Amino acid sequence: MPSTQRSKAPGKVSIMKTSLLLLLLIPIASFAEPGSSDREASGNQHEQAVAAVISRSTMRPPYEAPAEHFTGKARVAPLLSPTAPARASAAYVTFTPGARTDWHTHPLGQTLVVTEGSGLIQFWGGPIQRIERDDVVTIPPGQKHWHGASATAAMTHLAIQEQLDGKSVDWLEKVTDTQYRNMHATKASATIAVQPSRAQQLMGDFAPKLAELTDSVLFGDIWERPGLSKRDRSLVTVSALIAMNRPDQLRSHLALAIQNGLTREELTEAMTHLAFYSGWPSAVSAMSVAKEVLSAK
Repeated sequence: MPSTQRSKAPGKVSIMKTSLLLLLLIPIASFAEPGSSDREASGNQHEQAVAAVISRSTMRPPYEAPAEHFTGKARVAPLLSPTAPARASAAYVTFTPGARTDWHTHPLGQTLVVTEGSGLIQFWGGPIQRIERDDVVTIPPGQKHWHGASATAAMTHLAIQEQLDGKSVDWLEKVTDTQYRNMHATKASATIAVQPSRAQQLMGDFAPKLAELTDSVLFGDIWERPGLSKRDRSLVTVSALIAMNRPDQLRSHLALAIQNGLTREELTEAMTHLAFYSGWPSAVSAMSVAKEVLSAK
């Protein structure tokens, strides 16, 4: 009986060794938590989904706008090109004085945001319109138009448009020099005919040359410089006239300031501040003029 028990023991040990060996051969992954492989795959997909592309400025060198579609010198700084399914492209375009696009249309329209200076835009059959820094122009699909700088000032705008069947613009005929000059002359003469400038009203019959220089140099050149918007330039001018106690000149510049985007509240606030810098009498005198001029606005 004892000898029989001794003979069975080695068999049990052999079975245990075999079972242990099989366990060691089973891949560890089979013991992983249920669903962990799915989460890992999902995590990888998430990492791929949030991957971003940074377009460095060195990868997007600016270039001269093609003379085929532009008159004068303009420089294009590309920002993005469409990658399907996206359709939008964008670029900064800087026009030197007198530069402009040809007449053209966009199949899905265009948006222009003026970022520096001031310029011009015209829709087919309509008048030339001035566009200033921070103005946003929405151009409908198929609308024939041109845009560019004025004759005396540069202008930069951001242009955004979408492609339709691989095309974002249809170029048409050029805006000729004669058309450009004639449109300026027509607009200027019409404006003077309807309402003479303040300089013409004040001294046109007595000192016509000074009135002409005021209109052409001061307002036609200096006021068209792109360094300051007309709104900011009006605020500077009004502040200087208040500080120097020049009520006659202040009267016309307050009206101009309203046209250039300043509000009554901003102008009266400027006068309140200037009372502490330029003197109480100057501010009170300016406030009397402002009350007369701005009450009618």
